[in-house]
Amino acid sequence: MKTIAIIGAMQEEITPLLAYFKDYDTKNIGGNSYYIANYKNYKIIIAYSKIGKIHAALTCSSMILCFNADYIIFTGVAGGLSSDLKIGDIVLATSLCQYDVDITAFGHPLGFIPESSVYINTNKILNDIAKQVAKDKNIPLKDGIIASGDTFVSNRDKKQWIIENFNACAVEMEGASIAVVSNLLNIPFCVIRSISDSADDNADINFDEFLSTSAIKSASFVLSMVDKIIKI
Repeated sequence: MKTIAIIGAMQEEITPLLAYFKDYDTKNIGGNSYYIANYKNYKIIIAYSKIGKIHAALTCSSMILCFNADYIIFTGVAGGLSSDLKIGDIVLATSLCQYDVDITAFGHPLGFIPESSVYINTNKILNDIAKQVAKDKNIPLKDGIIASGDTFVSNRDKKQWIIENFNACAVEMEGASIAVVSNLLNIPFCVIRSISDSADDNADINFDEFLSTSAIKSASFVLSMVDKIIKI
């Protein structure tokens, strides 16, 4: 039986998924809860990692090493950087980077870690499935680079800095760590985000207002992806 692992950073981001599957077991590892459901001869593992790259990396590692995940999907919300993104839009990461990694003092580019790279690409097969879901649902799907860092971006200057240095279309706090772990452990992964704010001076207000509705949109999209992955 293959396993699809779905991660959100916050409880609000996985609540719609748990409501959909209804019947699941719970296992606790490393101070976190993992919800295990059987669905169409697949095992579905769901967890919210808690906010930030370290928590997300631990959760992703546990899903792969303890639950033998065959696929990793990250769902949730993000701040929009591109001017053509509005609240509620769904974004598919083509690659991810860590905007808060800086060892430029040693001559490396921003975001670079030795023996790694600035950008880590997501899985083409999962991305193609996401695009097909968007087509089936007649939902506009934007794609591009998503930047991750351990700061909630709510400042126009910081927003512009990330755009200029990483050419990113959205910003959040976990995706790149999922990319690092999945890439090193050779597990196909993708990151789906729904825009909850514009990463500007009103970001905190918009985030609180649109978190739940944006999370529901992202979760619904991911559920449709699950059905298509099962058919692979």
